Amino acid sequence: MRYSKGTLLVGIAAIAAASPAYAQDGRSGGADTGGRAVTVQPYIEVSQILSAELTPGDEVVTFTQIAAGVDLNAQGRNSGASVSVRYERNIGYGDAVDTDTVSGIARGYLAVVPQVLNLEAGALASRTRVDGGGAVSPNPLVSADATSQTYALYAGPTLTTRAGPVDLTANARVGYNRFEINDAVTDTAGNPVDVFDDSVSYSGQVRAGTRPGEVLPIGVAVTAGGYQEDISNLDQRVRDVYVRGDVIVPVTPSIALTGGVGYENVEVSSRDALRDAAGDPVVGNDGRLVTDSASPRIVAFDVDGLLWDVGVLWRPSSRTSLAASVGERYDSTTYYGNFTYVPDERSSLGINVYDSVSGFGGALNNSLASLSSDFNAVRNPVTGDFGGLVSGGGADGGGGLVGSLGSVRSAAFRGRGVSANYQRQIGRLTAAFGAGYDRRTFIAAAGTALAAADGVTDETYYVTGALTREIGRSGSLQTNAYVNWFEAGAADGDLTAFGASAAYNRAITTKLSARAAVAVDYFDSDFSAEDFATATALLGLRYNF
Repeated sequence: MRYSKGTLLVGIAAIAAASPAYAQDGRSGGADTGGRAVTVQPYIEVSQILSAELTPGDEVVTFTQIAAGVDLNAQGRNSGASVSVRYERNIGYGDAVDTDTVSGIARGYLAVVPQVLNLEAGALASRTRVDGGGAVSPNPLVSADATSQTYALYAGPTLTTRAGPVDLTANARVGYNRFEINDAVTDTAGNPVDVFDDSVSYSGQVRAGTRPGEVLPIGVAVTAGGYQEDISNLDQRVRDVYVRGDVIVPVTPSIALTGGVGYENVEVSSRDALRDAAGDPVVGNDGRLVTDSASPRIVAFDVDGLLWDVGVLWRPSSRTSLAASVGERYDSTTYYGNFTYVPDERSSLGINVYDSVSGFGGALNNSLASLSSDFNAVRNPVTGDFGGLVSGGGADGGGGLVGSLGSVRSAAFRGRGVSANYQRQIGRLTAAFGAGYDRRTFIAAAGTALAAADGVTDETYYVTGALTREIGRSGSLQTNAYVNWFEAGAADGDLTAFGASAAYNRAITTKLSARAAVAVDYFDSDFSAEDFATATALLGLRYNF
């Protein structure tokens, strides 16, 4: 199918407006579905779990698991939301440890003024394991004392309107993120690692532009924006303010060239840690450095000057789009872009390349904001945890992977990487896959307690997938698998975790179903002389209200 030049240029201009060159914000996932559909499924579960250590020991522990949750998907003409939240209580017997967990993800938007003013919000709660500054996702029932809990939420308005031939857009966002650990994290020498605690982030952007062919043969735009993240650890602050001008030059009905130039001011600063009589940093009971509130603010990174980039936009149809750019930002070369392919309602592919300066919390908020508001969360059938993978995503292909947490150091960093997600439905089979690479180079001021982290680069690779198959009229089979690699840039040790699970669900009545599941998890850390492998089995009942 071919599209008129005017239609394609409007699409090209829309892609350019969403380009990550303009802000650290993720894409808005809110989309007008043109219809109304609401699905709400509250439930309770009772299960018995047996977990057996395969190596290095042979310990066997049992749990009774009691859980309650709700899955919601509501898509309307002027609003949309997807929510999956679950509370779980694991009651251990013998040497098993009791745990309470809240996990889930939510993403939605509401059109206060249809097609003009939207309010959007998102939230995430996830459980993982952390060692030496890296977080991976093995079965948390294997070693509950090493697990951690991550929380993130954000909200803000988005304005889209026109003043004559000029498109006007503006958005603002505030977010909060918290990372909780049961015990202090140490490196291989036994020294505490200052892991992220919590942060508040703010971002905003205003853009005015004209579309190609309306006022001029080319499209032009001016954008101004800013980002700030306040990190509690040593009162760190990341601040990024910029203004830029852009042009869009059509080459063919489906291809355009882009170029932009502007000014940016990026600064990362912090205070020092409180020092004892010997001059050593004071560490709190939670293993984190204690901030010296009387310390002056010390600048760790300061870039003040020119930014620029050039790129290409390709939109051969309404279902395929590519935006790719290269340029200079943060005083060095930068690459970013995205590719979306949604050939039909049953499949989609999304790839995103990113580059930004932030803290742990800001990176998490951006990943959450990039999700569509129309998805289904994929959970581990044994533990019930949400590992970051979703399916669905609506017609815009915005669903996908929240991503691996990766490094959880408290220091601000420059984060670069790529994430990809693919979804496909074939008859009764539904598949969802995600993969990514994340590289974080940390920024810290000389002479402070975080100085050793300056220039350290941590890398994370992750692959995850899920297959669901309906069997007959009352049964279904679900399989999950994941692989996480964390490579520390300092002598903190590397981590590897992988595992797989399978579950069979069968309806007993219209509301009551039975479930049997098995899982195998493997965890290898430089912090232990032994590798750990565990097998877990579950039998349970679920009641849907």
